[in-house]
Amino acid sequence: MTENTIEITKALLVSVDTNDFDNERSLEELKELSKTAGVEVEALLTQKRPAIDTATCIGDGKLSEVLPLIEETGINLAIFDHELTANQTRNIENILNIRVIDRTTLILDIFAQRALSKEGRIQVELAQQKYRLPRLAGRGIEMSRLGGGVGTRGPGETKLETDKRHIRRRIEFLEAELKELEKRRELHRKRRKKDGVLTAAIVGYTNVGKSTLLNALTDAGVIAENKLFATLDITSRSIELPDGRSVLLVDTVGLISRLPHHLVEAFKSTLEEAANADIILHISDISSDDAAEQAKVTKELLSELGCDGIPVIDVLNKCDCLSEPECIKENDTTVKISAKNREGFDSLLSCIAKNLPETARRVKLLIPYDKSSLLNLIREDGKIFSEEYIENGTLIDALVDIKIFYKVEDYICE
Repeated sequence: MTENTIEITKALLVSVDTNDFDNERSLEELKELSKTAGVEVEALLTQKRPAIDTATCIGDGKLSEVLPLIEETGINLAIFDHELTANQTRNIENILNIRVIDRTTLILDIFAQRALSKEGRIQVELAQQKYRLPRLAGRGIEMSRLGGGVGTRGPGETKLETDKRHIRRRIEFLEAELKELEKRRELHRKRRKKDGVLTAAIVGYTNVGKSTLLNALTDAGVIAENKLFATLDITSRSIELPDGRSVLLVDTVGLISRLPHHLVEAFKSTLEEAANADIILHISDISSDDAAEQAKVTKELLSELGCDGIPVIDVLNKCDCLSEPECIKENDTTVKISAKNREGFDSLLSCIAKNLPETARRVKLLIPYDKSSLLNLIREDGKIFSEEYIENGTLIDALVDIKIFYKVEDYICE
């Protein structure tokens, strides 16, 4: 008989408050990230400093203070709310005698757990390798062994240089793979544009209900959990609007404050779905105290991706959690909903139809029998909902492509 025991990861969260950002909110977010990664948060350590210590981030003295707590509680991991250099990581590990990671490494770990598609896995590994490369130096004597041996005397190549070369080769391979996948995605986008397919990108902070909304509107079956970065892979589903037009809803990766630049770069092909959309649905958790700050982070990134000029609808989700939801006012570009309870969907779909670029019009037409060729023309790029043969011609309720609208407008009837 053998018994398998799973070691529980107990963590100490460490932060330096330099007044560069809202430290309390960032630390709360780090706690949520840790829980998402399956880590138990045992203690928090914060220090106010004018600047981050170059050797140990928080200072030797402050680190030494928590040594008794680490021994007493069995903490085996320290997570820093800042990016650490290789030297800082090594110095901190020497003092605390436990494993040390930073915020970016934690996010990458969650990404690695969550990525399901081939593209998602490539994006995650590429970000990991790019993050790892500059941090190989300074890891200590284990990286300075010669890769030679008997029969290869001489200066040889150090283990550090061998590892760096291997990582660079891997980065080149992953970038080439990603470019191929991006080409395919671009072809799909061009095909959609050519076919006149309208797209709506669902964007927003992580864990605001994007996947829940997609599931509720389309029965997409996307994983929707109360965790940060519950889904990383793109899902597209089509829905019909009240005016008869169809729109393709595209779910995108959730955003988070202080998301490192190379992570944004790695997931740029995924996020570019927003830049190529006809309309953007910006989902926010209206019940969150940080809703305004989260919306600001999202809008800044959208601007960075070149989304200026694309119509944006602000979708205020989780309005069922508010004590007075009637205080939130709606307008032509703002809608309040509850994705979980499927409330407010009619208003949302009407708002999407109203703000989408006009590509087709729904009208009633009386087409004379000698102009019946127009019916085939309407069917090619539009849709006929009902058709009735009467004395003067064919009475139809149709969605007419804007490109041919001038050919049928003389036949519009009440």
